Amino acid sequence: MHSRFLALRVRPAGVRSRRLAQAAATVQEGCWDGVLPEVTLLIEWPEGAEAPTDYWLSSLPADTPLTELVRLAKIRRRIEHDYRELKHGLGLDHFEGRSWTGWHHHVTLVTAAHAFLTEQRLAPKADTAGSPSTRSSTPSRTC
Repeated sequence: MHSRFLALRVRPAGVRSRRLAQAAATVQEGCWDGVLPEVTLLIEWPEGAEAPTDYWLSSLPADTPLTELVRLAKIRRRIEHDYRELKHGLGLDHFEGRSWTGWHHHVTLVTAAHAFLTEQRLAPKADTAGSPSTRSSTPSRTC
C-alpha cells in the first residue's frame, strides 16, 4: 500500500473542542487562558485521487515522526483483521450460554487461541535449537 501523507499542526475549532480544552485546563491548572491546544492533522492523498481521502487528528507530541503517525493511523486495518479472525476463524461469536462465567471462559479460550496463532505466525522459521518451531520434545543429553 502506497500513498502520500501530510502532517500539519492545527488548532481545531468548534464548541466541542473548546469545551474539552477548557475542562482539561481547569482540571490541570485551575483556569483556562482561552487558547486551544495544537494537535496534528494527518492527511492522506493517494496518487491519482482528485482530493484527500482520509483525515486524522492526533494529540501526540509535535516531534512525532510522520512514519509513526501513519503507522498508528493505519493500524486500524490490523485490528479489524484480528477481530475478523477472532469472530469467524476462532468462534468468538459462537457462545450461546447465559452465565457470565461461561462467557468469560469462552472469551478467554478464544483469546488464548488467537495469541497462540499470532505467536506461530510471527515465530522465526530458522532451524535453530532456540526456535519455537523447531524445539524438540525430548531433551538432548550432554556427555
